[in-house]
Amino acid sequence: MTHGSKFHRHAGSNGAASDPSKVFKGKKMPGHMGSKRITIQNLEIVRVDADKNLILVKGSVPGPKKSLVTIKEAVKGN
Repeated sequence: MTHGSKFHRHAGSNGAASDPSKVFKGKKMPGHMGSKRITIQNLEIVRVDADKNLILVKGSVPGPKKSLVTIKEAVKGN
């Protein structure tokens, strides 16, 4: 909070100057998060309400609210 700075959460320097002359892989930098398709197995369908167009799932469903969720029957691979 010194010298009137209004920005305190930046990553600092991101690479050395001329010796490696690159930014190493895995460097903590801002990026895109949450665009990957995630598969969750062993979730249980508790109830199907056809009148309200709802499926009640027991377990943790990944993704943001009001996002598209695909439910399909699957057999675990060996």
